[in-house]
Parts: sequence; structure tokens; C-alpha cells
Amino acid sequence: MRIRLDRRSLIKGFRRWRFYAGNFVRYYIPSGVFRAIFRFRLRHLGREERNYCVDRVNYYVRLPRDARLNQQTAVSVADFKYPFGKKKKWSGYFFDLFEIVRTSPPEARFNYLFGDIDYTTPEPAFVKSRPIVEGPTLSVLTKLDSVRHFAFLSDSRPYRAKKDMLVFRNVVRNQPWRTEFLRLYHNHPMVDAGQVNNDYIVDPAYVKPFISIEGQLDYKFICCIEGHDVATNLKWVMSSNSIAVMPRPRIESWFMEGTLIPDFHYIEVKADYSDVEQKLRYYIDHPDEAEAIIRHAHEYCHQFRSRRRELLIGRMVAQRYFQLTNH
Repeated sequence: MRIRLDRRSLIKGFRRWRFYAGNFVRYYIPSGVFRAIFRFRLRHLGREERNYCVDRVNYYVRLPRDARLNQQTAVSVADFKYPFGKKKKWSGYFFDLFEIVRTSPPEARFNYLFGDIDYTTPEPAFVKSRPIVEGPTLSVLTKLDSVRHFAFLSDSRPYRAKKDMLVFRNVVRNQPWRTEFLRLYHNHPMVDAGQVNNDYIVDPAYVKPFISIEGQLDYKFICCIEGHDVATNLKWVMSSNSIAVMPRPRIESWFMEGTLIPDFHYIEVKADYSDVEQKLRYYIDHPDEAEAIIRHAHEYCHQFRSRRRELLIGRMVAQRYFQLTNH
């Protein structure tokens, strides 16, 4: 068996260990302590910072005025406990949600859905992802499974020193949009495309060796095609000196993919991938424009890097949810 380890894999493993160890410790600290901290930080927010946080909350919570919670199916904050006895614990999801709801009144009730959600929930619920739509929605975005999805990095390799190619290395399972990309580009000279799993094979030619994040950073362009919901790699790609290449997102998460600007934060290609080569050649020939996209992507990622502010916004999201649904 080949063990695929590199420096970033070790860092990732440490991050996960620290996340779970820290959260189990915090789980046993009385929630009243965190409620007091939350109220203190809210009171001492400057005007500019408060306005920024409120804008984010308004984006995540777009419940219609007539939103009503089914009190019979909802769980109270006081009863939201770690599922020690259950086989599937959703630990990463649980701890992220627990940290934001624990500062709300113990009697407040809520619904939630864990996992990849690519549809609008039928009643107000906390979710990791939702379809990108205009106007009100019953799906309230929260920062769930953050230890997996919010891994930014520092990339020391300049854009111009990288390969003039696009890399695609993903798990592909019953995702026709990813399979179609492989069909079109698995043998293209400007694209190094392949799936890394062997349990769902449409064509054996599509299966190629695993490439670590470190290895993918050797390429100027990295494919960020959505999976069952969002493209998990989009965050670390946008924080690197490579450029995310993808169709316009259909699903959004805490990363607010619905606010990304095509050819400003990432290179947009058509949903049928017919213009991929044209777009790659353009930005290879126009490196100044490519580097501008990288700068804009870094600026966009920067707003998510403060753990303290992200947690504060998450708790403000929960507060708004309870204000609107617990009439």
C-alpha cells in the first residue's frame, strides 16, 4: 500500500486533530461563559466592523417574513448534545453548529441538515450549502465542516513560474458534469485531468494517479468543478498563486460563492466546457490579467481568515435565525 503524505497532508492532519481536541474541551465549558463573551464582543464592535458583519448575516439569513418553524421536529439549544451513542456522529458538522447556537437562549428551537445540500430546505434550517437563488430562501448558511472546507494556504511559487496547464484531480461518483469534463479533456495536451477513485469508473482511461495539493500548485490553472454541492478545493485554490477555472457556481456555502465575479475572482468557462482551451490560451498570453485575478482572489479569501470574526458572524446568524423563527 502506498502512503501518500507530504508537508500539507501533515499540516491537514494536525489541523483536524487540533479541531476535534479543542472542540471536545470547549464542549464541557458552560455555555453561559460563551454567551457573556458574545454579548461583550457585540457591544464593542466598531461601526465599520458591525456594518460588515451585518452585511454578511443578511446574506446568509434570507428567510421570508412568513417563515415558520415546525416546533415538533425542531430541537432546542439545550437538547442539542453530542451524539455519543450514534454510529454516524457528523462530528465536524456538530461542533461547528454547536459553537454558534450555544450562545442563544436554551429554549430556542431550530432545524438543521448535515451533509451536501443542493436543494432549498422545506422549512427554516441551518445548512452547509444551498442553491444560489435571488431573494428569500429557507436555507440558512452556516460554516459547517469547516475543518475540511476552510483550509487556506500560502503559496510561495509565483504564477509565471508554473506550468502552462490546467490540472483536474477529483473523486468522481455519479457526477455527469465531472465525467463530461474528463471525456473532453483527459487526453488534451493543455490539461492534466483524471479521477483518483476506482470505485466508480465510466472509462478506465479517466483514472490517473493522485496529485497532492503541493503537486497541483505546480500548475497555473486548477479546475474547481462542483461535486455534490460546492467545489471543496475552491478555497485553497483561490488563496494560492494558481487560478481557479470553473463554470459559474450553482451552489453556495459560507464562502458566498454567489458573490464571486467571473474573470475577476476566477476564470469562468461555459457549462459545456467548450471554451476551456480558448480561456487558458488567453490568460497564458496575458499574464498581467491572470495575476490581477490572483490578487482579487487573495483579497476575497482574506475576509474569512479571522477565526474570531467568523465565529462572531456565525453566532449573529444564529441570533437572527432565532429572532425570525421563534415567535
